[in-house]
Amino acid sequence: MLGADEPDHRGRTGLHLTGLGLDRNPGVIVDQVELLAAGWHVLRRTRFRERDAAGAWIAKVAETYDRGNGATILLYDPERRTVLLTRQFRYPVYVNDHPDGMLLETAAGLLDDDDPETAIRREAIEETGHEVADLEHVFDVYMSPGSVTERIHFYAARYSADTSAHAGGGLAEEGEHIDVVELGFDEALAAIGTGIIDAKTVMLLQWAALRGPFAPARGVATRQT
Repeated sequence: MLGADEPDHRGRTGLHLTGLGLDRNPGVIVDQVELLAAGWHVLRRTRFRERDAAGAWIAKVAETYDRGNGATILLYDPERRTVLLTRQFRYPVYVNDHPDGMLLETAAGLLDDDDPETAIRREAIEETGHEVADLEHVFDVYMSPGSVTERIHFYAARYSADTSAHAGGGLAEEGEHIDVVELGFDEALAAIGTGIIDAKTVMLLQWAALRGPFAPARGVATRQT
């Protein structure tokens, strides 16, 4: 099968072995990994046993979708009290009852072969046109741990006229069509749950209000600097 014994279109083999031999949790034994699909991302069915509270081993099955890990960034201007977001069409939400599939989001992308900081700098300049300087690592989060392996690395950074390198918009050769949208922070925060319903964006906006650049205590410190 492609991705197992034969290279898939990305040159990968051995994709049916991921998870075998894991021993970090003594209460879990992985017995078998079945490769269901190896397109751009990978779908596996894993059979494992988990020890319950009474010590009995319970057979379980998990299907996992492996799309790699990603990174996202909130670009903010504390002086003007604004944030820089993107808007683009997302077919998965369109097919799941979203009116038009157009989502407001923080810039983001998969790591591919890069480390998280390199990847998010790449995505920021591709999508928004801003070449950020100092990055603040916020946290790392598993977004859908019931079935998706992806871990997202969250960052924040200042933007201004000085960080602008070009107009942004994504990579035309990859079929990206991205609008860059600047919003007042209070407007963006108020739009959570209505105009902004992307999880990573909601999390970064709430972080910015509670502990980040727009938190009351941090804002006082910024003004006094």
